[in-house]
Amino acid sequence: MSDKYISENIKYIGVDDKTIDLFENQYIVKNGIAYNSYLILDDKVVIMDTVDKRKTDEWLGNLEKSLEGRNPDYLVISHLEPDHSGSIGAVLKKYPEMKIVSNEKVFAFLPQFIDEDVSNKQVIVNEGDTLNIGKHTLQFIMAPMVHWPEVMLTYEQTEKILFSADAFGKFGTLDTEEPWIDEARRYFINIVGKYGMQVQSVLKKAGNLDIKMICALHGPILKENLGYYINLYDTWSKYEPEEEGILVVCGSLHGNTLEAAEKFAKDLEEKENKVKLIDIARTPAPDVVSEAFKYSKMCLACVTYNMNIFPAMNAFLHLLREKNYQNRKIGIIENGTWAPNAGKVIKDMLSPLKNIEIIEPVVTIRTRLNKESEEKMKELEENINK
Repeated sequence: MSDKYISENIKYIGVDDKTIDLFENQYIVKNGIAYNSYLILDDKVVIMDTVDKRKTDEWLGNLEKSLEGRNPDYLVISHLEPDHSGSIGAVLKKYPEMKIVSNEKVFAFLPQFIDEDVSNKQVIVNEGDTLNIGKHTLQFIMAPMVHWPEVMLTYEQTEKILFSADAFGKFGTLDTEEPWIDEARRYFINIVGKYGMQVQSVLKKAGNLDIKMICALHGPILKENLGYYINLYDTWSKYEPEEEGILVVCGSLHGNTLEAAEKFAKDLEEKENKVKLIDIARTPAPDVVSEAFKYSKMCLACVTYNMNIFPAMNAFLHLLREKNYQNRKIGIIENGTWAPNAGKVIKDMLSPLKNIEIIEPVVTIRTRLNKESEEKMKELEENINK
């Protein structure tokens, strides 16, 4: 994952950020994040995006070293989110003759991000337009709402490289040795996941291209087995399960609901199911949402709390709705001493989601499991396996 070599004429000039703890001030990034940027050296010199202002000086150093005394002719802006546009102002001051290549929406938003007047530097491109810079030709692909309205991708026709903006990105620095899939899924579901239809549209456009390498704005350069990554994006953006299995998410106040969830998970595993149990109180909601998209089924075991549901479960379900979770089967185990109400609240919260099947029965526990509630739980176990 740490291989930064692209080709003789296309250089990686991005930076790793190992000091950040929360990406977008909400997603835990224990292994930091990479802000990727690229340089194409040809008759004309092109910078592909900048980086977060946290790393401007380091990035400018990487750029200057790779330029080897040349000046950039163009800056291509794929996406204006601050983690990629944060150094635009600085690089424009350093190379004032450089032109900016992007679409009309980028130029409409750009004054919100920089103070410089760039009206005399604009090169406006539309869907399918090309820019020849010598031996290389850049083809521009509009990707609105993946995941901002101004996003575009760039396909380099000669070396067949897709500069994919935030698509195919992941959390973690480039020198982090870890599987791509888990942090890429967590990144996709939480950052882009709401916009599955728009991702599908871009995948159809990409399907017409001969792609040999994918260079995203976060995460590693993807060089081999590209079908694996593209197929996962297709699955995630269709809101289809990545694999067969049951995610059990538990919100427990004093431990009784957790004991029931543990028994439920153990019984399912004994029937040769793949099961993952998560205590929602101890796992950040964005991480649980990522796991929910991974598996084909889910069971929510939750205590009634103030005639509502356990606060961490409440936050999780709100986030699940926000990310357009759909096409799943869900079981419910509720708990309550005098007025169990969690099942009703959960059903109401899930009701706006598409193609969600509630697996009956809803199991009601009054404080602790007893013979009656255990029998109902066994019935739910049987039905969730159908």
